[in-house]
Amino acid sequence: MRIIIVGLGKIGVSVLEHISKEGHDLCIIDSDSNIVSGLVDTYDISGVTGNGASYDILMKAECAKADLVITCTSTDEVNLLACLVAKKIGAKHTIARIRNHDYYKQINMMKEDLGLSMIINPEQEAANEIGRILDFPQANKIDTFAKGKIDLMEILISDDNLLCGMTLQQIRQKYQFQVLVCAVQRGEDVFIPGGDFRIEAKDKIHVTAPRDEIIKLLDKLGMIKTKIKSVMIIGGSKIAFYLASNLLDSGYRVIIVDNDKKRCDELGLLLPGVDIICGDGTDQDLLIDEGINEVDAFIALTGMDEENIITSMFANGIKVPKVICKINRTSLVSMAESTGVASIVSPKSIAGNRVVSYIRALGASHGSGVVTLYKLVNNEVEAMEFNVNSVGRFEDIPIKDLNMKKGILICSIIRGDKSFIPSANDYIKEGDSIIIVTNRHIIEKLDDILID
Repeated sequence: MRIIIVGLGKIGVSVLEHISKEGHDLCIIDSDSNIVSGLVDTYDISGVTGNGASYDILMKAECAKADLVITCTSTDEVNLLACLVAKKIGAKHTIARIRNHDYYKQINMMKEDLGLSMIINPEQEAANEIGRILDFPQANKIDTFAKGKIDLMEILISDDNLLCGMTLQQIRQKYQFQVLVCAVQRGEDVFIPGGDFRIEAKDKIHVTAPRDEIIKLLDKLGMIKTKIKSVMIIGGSKIAFYLASNLLDSGYRVIIVDNDKKRCDELGLLLPGVDIICGDGTDQDLLIDEGINEVDAFIALTGMDEENIITSMFANGIKVPKVICKINRTSLVSMAESTGVASIVSPKSIAGNRVVSYIRALGASHGSGVVTLYKLVNNEVEAMEFNVNSVGRFEDIPIKDLNMKKGILICSIIRGDKSFIPSANDYIKEGDSIIIVTNRHIIEKLDDILID
């Protein structure tokens, strides 16, 4: 598949990192020649220096042959224009990053008229992810499948957790909930566990199930926490705006701290129900004066990863019940986790996941392709949802007899309004949605889980 990426900022580079190992013919476009030449050398791809919305530059990048053009510049208007020109030249599909909330609302309505295959708003999606975590603070991270029917949650196992020392088989026998542990991170190691796998303290387990089943298990383990009602946000970013808007609608009390007077004035007009504090979010005295000791959640959303980590460490140290930190640099994630910051959100990773999911679906347009994709455990594990359009090689074969590749786990089957963890004797049927997890393979279509 020939793919052109226009704009090599954080999001553009993240998209490139996510798809560079999947065997596509890649070309990048950016106005900075140093960025283009550096990435061309690093990833062994082609590159063009110039304005990605220019007809001549897109022609130089052989846009007419492109299966997909992804526009990720810092300017919404440039992204839209580049997509429009690319479609006119002959690109089959286009994806535009749109950040402005006014544009985002109207362009969603006009997507087909503009010839856009997908719109990405990393800030909006990061806000949605944070909102899910606040709704369920027991989890470090929450992803959803099958239009919310199935949750995938990351949960940290504390030293006193009742699961410590138990195998997955023992857990199933004792608690008998429809919950599956589909991946475990233990230090630097990652496991797709079998029934004899034993849970240890400090493991990060990824569980998948309908939310009510997960709630039953966590309630049994004494892990259900008090509902969050008040939130302090550091940084008046676009994510903060989207998040505060959502939280206000849900009845939360929200405080935003930002040191830019102009931005504070803007937020004051846009978010009349939010307490806007103009000040330095790294000033501990200011945070204490504004009630950090009394809030249920602290969320660091400044444009500086290091600042987010430092303020999150402070919030952890004074025992704020839930702390969430935005980090874009992958190299800093393990450092933040080592300080006790468990819930980390990365807008660029969210964007990368969405693009990879779309590309995999394009590659499997004639089969059962990827509907939803999430990368877990520092991108070492993939969790994917497939719609079974035709049974094909799975017809009349129980799961225990499928010739599946190693390192693949079928986590859940959604059949109509019901979802269940499949047993060895279950079958995959046409119309099902299937959720699988793997840490070894690139899967484009459901058939790829089988040995050829």
